[in-house]
Amino acid sequence: MTVKLYVVHGSHPCATVQRALELKGIPYKLVELPPPMHMAAMKLRFGQRTVPAMSIDGEKISGSRAILRRLDQLQPEPALLPADPAARARVEEAEAWGDEVLQALVRRVLWPTFRAHPEAMATYSEGSKLPAMPLPVLKAMAPLVTGIELRANQASEATYPQDLRRLPELLDRVDAWIADGTLGGEQPNAADLQIASSLRLLMTLGDVRPLIAPRPAGELAMRLFPTFPGDVPTGMIPADLLPAAPAASAAA
Repeated sequence: MTVKLYVVHGSHPCATVQRALELKGIPYKLVELPPPMHMAAMKLRFGQRTVPAMSIDGEKISGSRAILRRLDQLQPEPALLPADPAARARVEEAEAWGDEVLQALVRRVLWPTFRAHPEAMATYSEGSKLPAMPLPVLKAMAPLVTGIELRANQASEATYPQDLRRLPELLDRVDAWIADGTLGGEQPNAADLQIASSLRLLMTLGDVRPLIAPRPAGELAMRLFPTFPGDVPTGMIPADLLPAAPAASAAA
């Protein structure tokens, strides 16, 4: 069996699939594509512009959820979905939310930050197989790259503060799923991987990290994705746009 995984380095849904492959012990070849040029390449090859996508002996699959289902068929253990129907329904609900709501919000937070501070993008290439781009070139390309990504992800000056201020509400939801056992079990499930990768990417933003790290959600993200490319220093996001960090006692 020949498996090829097409990714953008540092992408949270791509990290989801890579972690699933590692958990299942399935060997694969990684094909990295640079943003935003990946959109045209993926549309041509897979019919959709987004990553991740996978080729398995010529079979083409797009999207992290579809890929995780196929991986469970190829290698049933460890299973990414519970066998119990009620537990499976809860995990699938959380997974869909992570894919459709949280992933999109992370992009809408990241790209406006990169637009304001293009130098921050350089840290997200650490560990990439693609040649590193000199910082002056990166800064020169940033208006074009961020403009394309902002439009593609429906991010704007209006969505930016709204999304940042919604973070406590979203994190409360993740913490509740951890508390009821939907997330955070000893064996990671599909929803764990979908949600934790997005949270871990958000935690690369120094201004956002204190909102997540003290919570059960932050512990889950660090446990499943202990390392992640990118490190944006504090002070890049205006303080008046950020919700208050949780008190220390809230994490106790």
